[in-house]
Amino acid sequence: MKKTTLVALAFGAGLLSATAQAQNLRIGLREDPDILDPTLARTFVGRIVFASLCDKLFDIDDKLRIVPQLASGYSWEDPKTLRITLRDGVLFHDGEKMDAEAVKYSLNRHLTMSGSFRRGEISTLERMEVVDPLTLRLHLSAPSAPFLSQLTDRAGMVVSPKAAEAAGKDFGLKPVCAGPFRLAERVAQDRIVVEKFPQYWDAARIHINRITYLPIPDSSVRLANLQSGSLDLVEIAPSDLNSVKNNRNIKTILRDDLGYQSIVYNIGNGARAKTPIGSDPRIRAAFELAIDREALNQVVFEGLMTPTAQPVPPASPFHDAEFKPEPRNVARAQALLKEAGVTLPLQVEMTVPTNPELRQAAEVIQAMVKEAGIELKIASQEFASSLQAAQRGDFETYLSAWSGRPDPDGNIWTFIHTKGGNNDGRYSNPEVDKLLDDARAENDEEKRRAIYARIYQVALKQDHVRAYLWHRKIIQAYNAKIQGFTLMPDGIIRVQDMKLN
Repeated sequence: MKKTTLVALAFGAGLLSATAQAQNLRIGLREDPDILDPTLARTFVGRIVFASLCDKLFDIDDKLRIVPQLASGYSWEDPKTLRITLRDGVLFHDGEKMDAEAVKYSLNRHLTMSGSFRRGEISTLERMEVVDPLTLRLHLSAPSAPFLSQLTDRAGMVVSPKAAEAAGKDFGLKPVCAGPFRLAERVAQDRIVVEKFPQYWDAARIHINRITYLPIPDSSVRLANLQSGSLDLVEIAPSDLNSVKNNRNIKTILRDDLGYQSIVYNIGNGARAKTPIGSDPRIRAAFELAIDREALNQVVFEGLMTPTAQPVPPASPFHDAEFKPEPRNVARAQALLKEAGVTLPLQVEMTVPTNPELRQAAEVIQAMVKEAGIELKIASQEFASSLQAAQRGDFETYLSAWSGRPDPDGNIWTFIHTKGGNNDGRYSNPEVDKLLDDARAENDEEKRRAIYARIYQVALKQDHVRAYLWHRKIIQAYNAKIQGFTLMPDGIIRVQDMKLN
């Protein structure tokens, strides 16, 4: 933490004031993003950077409605055939034209590239047909209610085929897309710098010349940089909110996240899955019963988070109001551990990203589960590294967040389906797989809700594949000189229409 503080403040001190650097924006990120390749990326903070680099076929508006971005429109010719028309005159950062062939290339890259995290999101895409340079027809293997929604995020980002072919596996070091900014510089764990792309198709809405993203894990350090004028926009922790309420030079905006914080159990991913908690759902149930979510919320987050037991937030029409967290029950947890025949105290390790709020949450959980007979060891790890470790199975339990998607499929399928790219615990249940696929193919809202309710009963109540803890509240604090900033429901910072006065 000390190193991060010094790096952030030293870099900030070397910058000119916002007035001297007209329209140069500095954004503090809570972590350093992982790879800047939309096919391979996983992090929420990476999505913030991608919002400046890589436009998508579609976006969402303030009401979570799907709106065209690189696409100019779409129509469903039948339940399995999607026709997309594209904007004319769009250029990639390398000057190449963005057309239907480029979209086909990018979608195929998502489907076939080794290590792709987009494959599961658009797995129903069977084949593509270029109708003309600005029209593409997508043929799905089955009806898919969430398919269009998936194209509002990284699965819908279009990359330059020429640049991608030239860079190969190193494309993430020098991404070339069709966004309002192009990558100028990246120094790992220090900064990402992007510069305005003059030929951007919607250039009239871009007023910022340069954006510098600074990864600073400590909320108090991010806030200190904002107060000193070294940063212009940061996400802050709930505990820091009161300190800026009366500051006339700083504005704040709060939004409920679409995602959640959860504990992932390693159930079948390599040798580290062969533990009592990875092998026995009764032990996982005991672990969860020892946690008081509301107390955790009050102690760590000033009561601003929303305790939960499911991956879908209350604002979604697919939220199951009947599926609530069970009250803390230490006696029942102890009974389950005794029934499982484990020797107490049971040793369990939890991987936790190096974030002060998450570390505090883990310590509260550590104290809670100890009362049930579980000795929790906290293993802190830099965030991007923790994701890589989780993917290869180098964890027992993992305190992990997901930023969320408008359609519930984006919060569920990829995490608990056998073929899910983000199924780090390697949970596999044929009944759950079928239910997840059925939910994708079902367009009737009531029927989809019923399918998800059944998924919760099997995957969460029976198998205890994950412990969902809370839905986040995103709190952005920013320089009062910024105008035109709107925090969208997904928490992504979009730079269109933003100005520094």
